[in-house]
Amino acid sequence: MAMAFDFNEMNKTKKTLIGLGLGQILSLLCTSNAFTSSELARKGINAPTSQSFLSYTLLAVVYGGIMLYQRPTIKGKWYHYFLLALVDVEGNFLVVKANQYTSITSIMLLDCWAIPCVLVLTWIFLQTKYRLMNISGVFICIAGVVMVLFSDVHAGSRAGGSNPVKGDFLVLAGATLYAVSNTTEEFLVKNADTVELMTFMGLFGAIISAIQVAIFEQGELKAIHWSADAVFPFLRFAITMFLIYSLLPVLLRTNGSTMFTLSLLTSDMWAVLIRIFAYHEKVDWLYYLAFATTAIGLIIYSMKEKDEEEEREEQRKKLLDKEEGETIPDSLIVASTGTLTKGI
Repeated sequence: MAMAFDFNEMNKTKKTLIGLGLGQILSLLCTSNAFTSSELARKGINAPTSQSFLSYTLLAVVYGGIMLYQRPTIKGKWYHYFLLALVDVEGNFLVVKANQYTSITSIMLLDCWAIPCVLVLTWIFLQTKYRLMNISGVFICIAGVVMVLFSDVHAGSRAGGSNPVKGDFLVLAGATLYAVSNTTEEFLVKNADTVELMTFMGLFGAIISAIQVAIFEQGELKAIHWSADAVFPFLRFAITMFLIYSLLPVLLRTNGSTMFTLSLLTSDMWAVLIRIFAYHEKVDWLYYLAFATTAIGLIIYSMKEKDEEEEREEQRKKLLDKEEGETIPDSLIVASTGTLTKGI
């Protein structure tokens, strides 16, 4: 019995560490994309949907090829994938578009709006239960980001932008759509196939992006001087987004969309490291304290989140054991596993 307990504890710790590690890799990739979008904006290139189009095309080609080779049975509804792709495309469009109007610091800070949105959405639609320690971890993470804000104000490094208010509202709208996208993707990851999800998300995302580019961004693309300096950021953005979409389902399956959203809070701290080593800028000491605070909040949240996940898994196993002797109503199974019975 003791050996089983030790094994379970070790397995739990391993999953927690993997979740924390994956979250930080995704955070670093998102930070890289934020700098890439900001770089394109400084060059006067305003084609946010075109940036995303390449990413979705890569997903459709790579995962579509895998799916054609495996020929699996389709588990999800096509319109679920279409709605997910639509929300994701527009979320990317709004946040990338915001780089034209406000600073990268403001964008990263306002992305925090996705946190309460994800908490509410997962609580309502996925029936995720949050304990006091979960909420405590969230507030500790947010406290770390507030320190970043104070550091920017103290150091006077927070840049403005051509229209900061408009840019801030674009970020808030984009963060809301990100929350919807992440919650929906968590549901599909746990109830469908990852390759199927990436294939249809890439396919519908590429189609929606292509239509949007044809309507709104043809003139902008024609005006771009297509040199290596212009092409490379587009390719870097596409490859980075492909990696984000490929790694995200793993984190969503093991730790959930809330953990992913909280992990992105450290993107501000990764931005600081990039500013120090790539741009040789000096940063305020509060940044280091903020990074440590956010990391502590993530650890507190992830530990308790695994407890909740294990309880749900135990309930699921008990119900499956009972199915051998009697039939259980579908509504009871759905309620205990925290999945949705109808469309998203």
